[in-house]
Amino acid sequence: MLSKVYSHLPTWAQHAAVSAYGLYWYALRFGGNYRNDLNDYLSREAFGAEDWARYQSETVAALLSAAATHVPYYRRVWGEAEKRAARAGDLHAIPLLEKDALRADPKAFLREDLSPRSTKTYHTSGSTGTPIATIWTPAEVRRSRAVREARSNRWAGVSYSLPRATFSGRMVEPNPASKGPFYRFNAVERQVYFSAFHLRPDTAPSYVRALHRHRVQWLSGYAVSFYLLAKMILEQELEVPPLKALITTSEKVTPEMRQVMERAYRCPVFEEYGTVENVVLATECRDGRLHVSPDVGVIEILRPDGSPCEPGEVGEVVATGLMRTYQTLIRYRVGDLAAWDPEPCPCGRSMPVLREIVGRVEDVIVGPDGREMVRFHGIFVNQPNIREGQIIQESLTNIRVRVVPGDAFGHADIQDIEDRVKQRLGDDVNVAIETVSHIPRTASGKFKAVVSLLRASRMDHKGAAAEEQDRGAR
Repeated sequence: MLSKVYSHLPTWAQHAAVSAYGLYWYALRFGGNYRNDLNDYLSREAFGAEDWARYQSETVAALLSAAATHVPYYRRVWGEAEKRAARAGDLHAIPLLEKDALRADPKAFLREDLSPRSTKTYHTSGSTGTPIATIWTPAEVRRSRAVREARSNRWAGVSYSLPRATFSGRMVEPNPASKGPFYRFNAVERQVYFSAFHLRPDTAPSYVRALHRHRVQWLSGYAVSFYLLAKMILEQELEVPPLKALITTSEKVTPEMRQVMERAYRCPVFEEYGTVENVVLATECRDGRLHVSPDVGVIEILRPDGSPCEPGEVGEVVATGLMRTYQTLIRYRVGDLAAWDPEPCPCGRSMPVLREIVGRVEDVIVGPDGREMVRFHGIFVNQPNIREGQIIQESLTNIRVRVVPGDAFGHADIQDIEDRVKQRLGDDVNVAIETVSHIPRTASGKFKAVVSLLRASRMDHKGAAAEEQDRGAR
C-alpha cells in the first residue's frame, strides 16, 4: 500500500517521503545497543586464532542446545542422535539444511524462547529460486549494521556517518519513462538511492550530477550497476567528485570490473561477500584479502561427500549463523562455491581468508532504449503464488518469464508479473509468461534466475542494438 501511495507522489514529495521514512530506518539501524555492538566487533578484531576458536565453540554450543529445545523445525526433523549431538555442541554431527525447508516455512525456524516486541522481514534476491523470507529482530538489524561499519566501512576508510550513494533493488523511481532525476535522497542519513532500472548512456550524466549535488564521499551496493555506470563515465569522460571508496555487494567483482571502476571513480574498490540470511560475511582489507567474520557465522567449505576441503580446494559453502539467532540457521547450504586461502594475510588479522568465491556475474537485461539492469529477478519478491521463476531475454523487445506456479496461481499473478517487467523496461517490451513444472538446473543443482541471450554484459549498447537488427534482417 505504501509503495502504491509513493508511486503517485510528485518527485519532491518522494524525496520528502524517503527522508521521513529515513527517520524510522535510522532509529532501527543505529538506535538501541548499536554503539555497544560496534565496540564489541571492533574489540574482537584483535582476537588470535585460539580466541576465535573458543568464541565459536561457546557460541555454537549455546545455539545448538537452544535449537534442539526451542526451534520447531529442529525438534521435528532431528532424531535423538542429532539432538544429543546438539546438546553436546557437536556441530558436525548435525545434518545439512536445505534452502527449500526455509523457503517452505520460515517461521518454523524461530526460537520459541525468544519473544521480540517486533520483527522485520527481508527477502533474498531469489537468484537461486523463489525469494526466501528472513525474519529479524531489531537488535539483529543493528548488529548487522555494526559489523559492517566495523569490518567493511572502516577497513575502507569510510563510515555510515559520511554521505554515500547506493545502488540496490529499491524501486526509487516508479516511472519507467521518467526523464529524471533517477535517484531519491534520504536527508537523514545523507544517502542517495540510485535507481538500478534507469541506467543507460543518456542518463549517466544525471547520476554523476547527483554525486556532486549531494557531496557524496563513498559508494556502496550492486557491483554490476556501479561497473556499468563506470563504463559510461569513462566513455563520456564524465568527472566524478573526490570519492574515498566503493564497497561492492551482491555480485562477484572480476579483475576487469575492478580496473574499470577504480579508473572511473578514482578510488579503491572493496568487495563484500554476504547473504541476506546474514549467516556469512567476508570483507576486504587494505591488502586485498577477503576476511570471514567468525562472529557472524561458522563457515565450512565442503566436498560433495561432506568432508572439509583443503585450503585452495573449491567446495560448497555451508554456514551456521551466530549473529542472527532468532531465526536459527544451522549448517545452511548457502548455494555458493568458495575456497580457503592457505596464506595468512599481511594485515595481521587472524580471521580466516577466502582465496576465491566462485560466484557469477549476473546476466544483464538490456531495455529497448539501452538501459542496463541487474538483479532483474527481484520481480519475484512478494509473489506468494510462484514457487520458482526465471527471466529469459530473447531480444531487446521480448522477455520470456518461466514460472513454477503454486496452487493459487492465476490471472492476477500473470498480470502482476507483466506489469513489473514493463515498469522496469517500458511498455514496448513483449512479455510472454510460461508456466512449467520445473526449471532446469545446472550441474551444481542451481538454475540461473536471469538468462540473457543477448550476451549483453559483453557488448556495449550499440553492439546489442546491432545484433538485434541483424536478427531482424535474417
